[in-house]
Amino acid sequence: MTATTTAGAPLTAGGRVRSGAGLRQTATMAWRSLVAVKHNPLELVDYSITPIMFVLLFTYVMGGQMAGSPDAYLKYALPGIIVQNTLFMTIYTAMALNTDLTKGVFDRLRSLPIARSAPLFGRIAADLVKHVWAIVLMIALGLALGFRITGGLGGFLFGVLLVILFAAAVSWCAVLIGMLAGDAEKVQAFGFTLIFPITFTSSAFVVVDTMPGWLQAWVNVNPVTHLSDAFRGLLLGGEVGRPVMWSLVWAAGIAAVFYPLAMRAYRAKT
Repeated sequence: MTATTTAGAPLTAGGRVRSGAGLRQTATMAWRSLVAVKHNPLELVDYSITPIMFVLLFTYVMGGQMAGSPDAYLKYALPGIIVQNTLFMTIYTAMALNTDLTKGVFDRLRSLPIARSAPLFGRIAADLVKHVWAIVLMIALGLALGFRITGGLGGFLFGVLLVILFAAAVSWCAVLIGMLAGDAEKVQAFGFTLIFPITFTSSAFVVVDTMPGWLQAWVNVNPVTHLSDAFRGLLLGGEVGRPVMWSLVWAAGIAAVFYPLAMRAYRAKT
């Protein structure tokens, strides 16, 4: 036996929103978040200006020193820059969720006949779409600067999918931070403090062999190293089997650990 809310959302006898309705509500919340960009284009600044700045600064400031020329360094570093930027942008998810909590947005949404998880999953889905926008923007800029995708269309599409899957896993870590931090400033401080050393102690920007031996031990198991190597190989047509496998293993492990913790904290807050 089912009951129906005044808004037409089908419920089970226990008062829970049915899975099909929950998925539609999640899609609606994601669309709501994306449509908001139309009315406030400044929301896309962090997903547009920052990626462009990263590509230009790393290419023209560090390129000559790191690889002898900006063109040579761009070929190596662009995949790593994209990976770093994508991980940084997961912090925006945490900040947005924290802001919604402190401003009472979730309290208002809780009064609606929708699944409790719909606002959370909708926010994450919308932010993943924004990640795709930033990746495409950085690739387009790289192509304009001389970067060439030699791994084919299939390699490019699978590479983007891999980065997005990894970002989706890391988003649960961001959700947990957003739930536990006192305000958005603390979210930003903690998130960037965590991501900076992980991304820079990887193969994202430099060849691992150039690092001290004691540091290489960490770099070789760093998930950012595996993801950067996998994305680089897919774009350029290099070896991808091992780094892709480890990237997927790390993504699954991160999601397995942080998803239940994030959901527990979310339920406690809402």
